[in-house]
Amino acid sequence: MKAWLIAIGVCLLIGLGIYTLTRPDPVDVTLVPVERGTVEKTVANTRAGTIEACKRSRLSLPIGGQIGELLVAEGDYVSKGQLLVTLWNRDRRASVAEATAAVNSAVKERDSLCITARSDQREARRLESLSKQKLVSEELADLAESKAESSVARCEAAKAREEQAKAGREVAVAILEQTELRAPFDGIVAEVTGKIGEYATPSPPGVPTPPVIDLITDDCHYISAPLDEVDAAAIEVGMPVRVTLDAFRDRPFSARVTRIAPYVLDLEKQARTVEVEAEFIALSDETRMLAGYSADMEIILDKHENTLRIPSELLIDNEFVLVVGESDVLEKRSVVTGITNWKYSEIKSGLKQGEQIVSNIGSSGVIAGAPANIKSVDHDAASSGD
Repeated sequence: MKAWLIAIGVCLLIGLGIYTLTRPDPVDVTLVPVERGTVEKTVANTRAGTIEACKRSRLSLPIGGQIGELLVAEGDYVSKGQLLVTLWNRDRRASVAEATAAVNSAVKERDSLCITARSDQREARRLESLSKQKLVSEELADLAESKAESSVARCEAAKAREEQAKAGREVAVAILEQTELRAPFDGIVAEVTGKIGEYATPSPPGVPTPPVIDLITDDCHYISAPLDEVDAAAIEVGMPVRVTLDAFRDRPFSARVTRIAPYVLDLEKQARTVEVEAEFIALSDETRMLAGYSADMEIILDKHENTLRIPSELLIDNEFVLVVGESDVLEKRSVVTGITNWKYSEIKSGLKQGEQIVSNIGSSGVIAGAPANIKSVDHDAASSGD
């Protein structure tokens, strides 16, 4: 009997030794606590968006010709209606001067003929009165009446010629204005193409040519970015937007959706997208925004505050997390999630506030069933970004 006990003891010692030698080493894990915070459901642009000026016009002259005057330079601020560029137009200016002289001549002619008409009318009335008194013959009174009517007709014809002359002057001025390029709004000259003496050519249909003046506003900007067509149905005008720009790192800007394109853009070899525009909210005067900056937008579809959340990267297959269970062994824990984004996921059930989950799930050996050695607890990871 004693020999059997000794044999059993030896077997137990051998088994314990084998278990000790073959047991895997515990893996180091870091933990983060489940905490409360804000979780947003967002959609983002598929490609980089662009900061656009509220007003931008690439201006060209309606006719071709030699540049006679270039009155602005790049960077100049201009007012609405200000003259920017003129083509050589001495012949057209001469036509305006000729038309103006014709108007002046027509005015003088009208004055002369209408004065004569009024005089003839007075004379006709005087002779008619004398005719009734039998002091002059009726024939003489009739002749005076006919002369007065003829004078009135010549006066009216002179007025018509005056209007004709004025219309001719308007035509001459319109033809002259075809050689002048004026600012359609207050703005800044972004680019000037062409120099004095060079020939400016208008853009014919289907043949793009560089504009003579590129005019933009520098005090009003908006964001335009493409979003995937699958997200378009959830977006509405007025939704809040968070905008980030490479030019202003770590500084998000608030905006709101102002326009959703009424069609899907289908470009060859690219995903179908919908263009969305948003306007800035309370942009400070110190922020010097430039048209052309690249920008990204996150449209906030929903927002839950003071809710249980965990970093989204710690979810496994969108339904599990790793926790340290009994005997310091890693276990899978099933969870139910609410709204999510790339940073945080809302936890509806499966975890409680203060519970700790494994944060280094991508490390070698960190899998369910592995023995764990708790290396540290990161209390900042769950609340970073608030």
